[in-house]
Amino acid sequence: MSRKIMIEPVTRIEGHAKISIYVDDDGQVERAFFHVNEFRGFEKFCEGRMFYEMPWITPRICGICPVSHHLAAAKTADGIAGVAPTRTANLLRELMHMGQIIQSHALHFFELAGPDLILGFDASPAVRNVAGLIQQQPELALKGVGLRRYGQEIIRTLGEKKVHPRFAVVGGVNAALTPAGRDAILAGIDQSLADAKLGVNLARSWLEEHGDYATHFASFPCGYMGMVQDDGALELFEGKIRLTDCNGRELVRFAGAQYLDHVGEHVEPWSYLKFPYYLPFGWPDGSYRVGPLARLNVASHISTPLANEEHKRWKALNGGKPVEGTLYYHYARMIEVIYALERVQQLLDDPDILSNDIVVNSNEVTGHAVGAIEAPRGTLFHDYHTDGDGKLTRVNFIIATGHNNWAMNKAVEEVAKGYVDGNHLTEGMLNRVEAAIRAYDPCLSCSTHAVGQMPLAVSLLGPGGQELDYRVRG
Repeated sequence: MSRKIMIEPVTRIEGHAKISIYVDDDGQVERAFFHVNEFRGFEKFCEGRMFYEMPWITPRICGICPVSHHLAAAKTADGIAGVAPTRTANLLRELMHMGQIIQSHALHFFELAGPDLILGFDASPAVRNVAGLIQQQPELALKGVGLRRYGQEIIRTLGEKKVHPRFAVVGGVNAALTPAGRDAILAGIDQSLADAKLGVNLARSWLEEHGDYATHFASFPCGYMGMVQDDGALELFEGKIRLTDCNGRELVRFAGAQYLDHVGEHVEPWSYLKFPYYLPFGWPDGSYRVGPLARLNVASHISTPLANEEHKRWKALNGGKPVEGTLYYHYARMIEVIYALERVQQLLDDPDILSNDIVVNSNEVTGHAVGAIEAPRGTLFHDYHTDGDGKLTRVNFIIATGHNNWAMNKAVEEVAKGYVDGNHLTEGMLNRVEAAIRAYDPCLSCSTHAVGQMPLAVSLLGPGGQELDYRVRG
């Protein structure tokens, strides 16, 4: 008979999840599952609202990456209104997005993943956390906090708040950047770059020191998806979506509005999180990964100098082929922070960034549009349908974490089979399984939705705890 080991909750992630590990009588792992057991249903909540409200509504999906939803919603609203923002508006939107990339990646690397890498997978859970990191490496922890603060200050300078900003509107943005605001952001960039370089060096050094371990930890072939510029360079704000196979060969490159021609969604009964896949290959052969590791795999180069030098090292890791080890997500994440900081410098040096030409008005309602952006965790799609008055009739989100659902389950099972002994369990064994999930930096609150009616199970218990009746709806 199989026995079941439960890890509940999965710690140091955003949202709620659990892991089931099934072992045989010899203690060997047979199967493992990553269950996303929360439901939000934001798509349904949005129906009946006006399309231009979405940049204010959708950031409430998540307090970790509200800017990603804010800007994706604004892009989609632009499409509904049939309007293209001004150049300055796009520069300012991208600047806010770079702040989001910096603060989110810094939070994950230094505070969520850092305790595993710096303190060790086998360290006691009493110290293997951000408090333990502060005690043992206070200077490093403070640098991580400072880097995140810098990204948040960019968001606050533009949108008045660090979380749930109000900035992007249909056709542009609602406020120009002042010279004082620009100078304040510029004043912090050198220190932030120094702190980000420290993070890159830390990640690279750890992976070099633990090379064989990192290469085999949750390492598997699959497809990769990420946004690129026309010449194949890394892009996080505005570009085409590139999907490659496990060898790095391009399968397709498409605009965000065409996502339904290429991406399908599979459903399993044990998770509220759906499983996207590449339609021509079918399920599960069309499974792919998104996020920092995938983006660096699909990009031919990076358009900023410091990040591009690090990307060359990345490309050399596997002889030019895609990097497959899940722990390399941490290294990729910090390379993207370098890119985002360099891009902040470029954006602020552009004279148009201070222009007051920030919005284009429109009275048109096209009825349908799709907005796409690279959220910190991967490719994000917003898809809205409206009636003739602009009232939303159907909404679909494909969230970055959702794209990685197959990969997270694959990682959990591979690590469980490689490190878990069901007869001699240790905290370190189970933490390694959790670490496989943490590497993807999942954001589960905004990624879950169900097909049709959400099932409801009710048990009626007697005074002694015995089950008197049981009913399931849905």
